[in-house]
Amino acid sequence: MVRQTSGAIVSAQLPPIGMLAELTHRCPLQCPYCSNPVELLKANRELDTESWLDLFDQAADLGVLQVHLSGGEPTLRRDLEQLIAGLAARGVYTNLITAGVGIAEGRIEAFAEAGLDHLQLSFQGAWAETTDRIGNRRGAHESKLKTAWQTVSAGLPLTINAPVHRHNIDEVPAFIELALSLGAERLEIANVQYGGWALLNRQTLMPDRAAIERHAEIVEEARQRLAGILNIDFVTPDYFATYPKPCMGGWARDAFMVAPDGTVLPCHAAQTIPLLTFERFGERTLAEIWEDSPAFNAFRGTDWMQEPCRGCERREIDWGGCRCQAMAIAGDAAATDPACIKSPLHARMAAAVTEAQAVAPGHATAFVYRRIGMQKAHDTV
Repeated sequence: MVRQTSGAIVSAQLPPIGMLAELTHRCPLQCPYCSNPVELLKANRELDTESWLDLFDQAADLGVLQVHLSGGEPTLRRDLEQLIAGLAARGVYTNLITAGVGIAEGRIEAFAEAGLDHLQLSFQGAWAETTDRIGNRRGAHESKLKTAWQTVSAGLPLTINAPVHRHNIDEVPAFIELALSLGAERLEIANVQYGGWALLNRQTLMPDRAAIERHAEIVEEARQRLAGILNIDFVTPDYFATYPKPCMGGWARDAFMVAPDGTVLPCHAAQTIPLLTFERFGERTLAEIWEDSPAFNAFRGTDWMQEPCRGCERREIDWGGCRCQAMAIAGDAAATDPACIKSPLHARMAAAVTEAQAVAPGHATAFVYRRIGMQKAHDTV
């Protein structure tokens, strides 16, 4: 089956299996590596409860099997239990991604009763001083520990998420011990990806290659040692890569995300591509957006690719890499991701690392902290 889209014949798109729902941009923390856009949406622009429930119903009808409930901080939504219950009623697997700060007593248990399947808890550091400094909130670490204990007590599977950058990369062994001590089933060592606020803070956050190689060895040793005890996922850093990762499994290939105002996107940073216009849920159905949106079809599959991607044997492995990173580094969303060694602009990644090393590590005052209403134009590439 084929259909006509924007003057080109493309194969009928398979249904998505995953969805990231950013319920809000509000957050009690101000992490400088946040992947949210620099222009954060205020609460009055968020979809209401009925709209989210309608969207989730349409997602289930479309074939979505799992929904990641994120933000900002999703627990700031007073209707979160209702949203979880709506997804559970449709048999959709739910994963709550939370900072674990400011959660009222009894809510974790309420999430479990509503049908939540899994909780993913972020730690900005393995030690309290680091967590509180990176998140710019005193007492955050202790709150996170309490959330972890409540999660395990409620019978929910727990993942610890450790976003790694220059200021906490030496804490990787401690992150592993922290996950074990909290009874987590999974630990995600996620090297920061430079989009959103992280791109704004790239020179302050970027570690050096020696640190990356050292912590990769630590993670691999721990994986082998803790096999069957703790599952450790490792998100490699693009700026030190040989080949790029497929963005969200490939642009609009099997997953999508929805911003707090209902804008449907192929990935977190898609709105940084100025030539694309993204549609909001309610103006069209979710199925119509997924199947027929010109923005979703712009980089779907391989027909859009330029050389060297077009003739590359990896074109259906990494799907050209990250379109938003190509936009940020190459100035062309259709270019080969500069993270790829075959890109003529691959040297720009190494240059960015070198530039970052010339910047003193600094303290919290060196960060541009994430704040709603702060829209600052920076040329960081």
